[in-house]
Amino acid sequence: TTELMDNYIACFAHVLSDSFYPVLPRAIGVGSAFEGWSPREQDVVYRVLIPMTPPRGHSFHLELDSAGQRHVRNFRVRVQLECTCSREQQADKMLCFLHHPEEELRSNQDPSLLDTLCTDSYLDVHKTARWLYQVVRAVWPALPQSHSWHLKLLPSTRSCQIQVTNGTESFRIEMLLGVQRDDSHIFVSSQPREAYTPSTTWPETYAVAETEFFKHIARQAPPDSLHLKCLQFFTRLQLGFGFSTYTTKTIVMHLLNVEPVSSWRRRDLLLRLVDISESLRLCVQAKRLNHFIVGNWRLPGDIRLPRDVQMDKRNNLFHHLAQQSAAHRQAISEYQVM
Repeated sequence: TTELMDNYIACFAHVLSDSFYPVLPRAIGVGSAFEGWSPREQDVVYRVLIPMTPPRGHSFHLELDSAGQRHVRNFRVRVQLECTCSREQQADKMLCFLHHPEEELRSNQDPSLLDTLCTDSYLDVHKTARWLYQVVRAVWPALPQSHSWHLKLLPSTRSCQIQVTNGTESFRIEMLLGVQRDDSHIFVSSQPREAYTPSTTWPETYAVAETEFFKHIARQAPPDSLHLKCLQFFTRLQLGFGFSTYTTKTIVMHLLNVEPVSSWRRRDLLLRLVDISESLRLCVQAKRLNHFIVGNWRLPGDIRLPRDVQMDKRNNLFHHLAQQSAAHRQAISEYQVM
């Protein structure tokens, strides 16, 4: 998957070099498949986040959408035209979108990003995903993988999902688009977080920061560390119950952040499984599970957060249990059965 995405990004750079579409740097592998603990190996999705940077003559400005839910941080990406008059004498001979007549721009230059992938000056997720689909399909024949693999495009409105097969093996890949927040490991991405997400809404994602945390643990872990096996075991165990895989992942990340990584060896397997189970019980009982990234001051120093994410109040992933007594009783019952 990594090799395929690197080949794609190289082709994107060539095909889009003179356009006014977003610039696409190297894709970042995120989620369970790249962290090493997929609960269902038979139907794993390899999820990658493709950062976007603005093309020439444009800039991106992230605006927090205060109308969203209290426990969800949504953004909009405002696209603004920038003056390029000072660069006109350079080799690219680009016309300034702000200071050249519209007729001259229409006849001599491709349309701006505002005219192609935006709605009301904001980057539109649906339009951007459709554009990515078109580029992925167009450059596929130029990739070395196209000689022995078959490409199938899968339906999606907020990402580009593909399946590549060669007769014996099959891989499903989801390409999410994102914009980085400052120089941090936090992005806003095209992945929806609610049943209906408006097309100009880009939810904040912590997936890159979480993947960086697992890399940090891997650098310190002994060769026989079973922290990923413990996480994989519990996410498989809770399939069919009301607890999400993200709940178990959050609990394990909290434990990894406070327990010495040397205490996750093979000989400690039973103790660590009991720790995870007991942590889940206590969180259900207290109706509280703190988000691992937001408001966490105990993260490793190499994980970079925007100040507002680090300073924010700890998000309670179990806030629905505190609000709904029936949901709390159900969670207690399901924990006891599990």
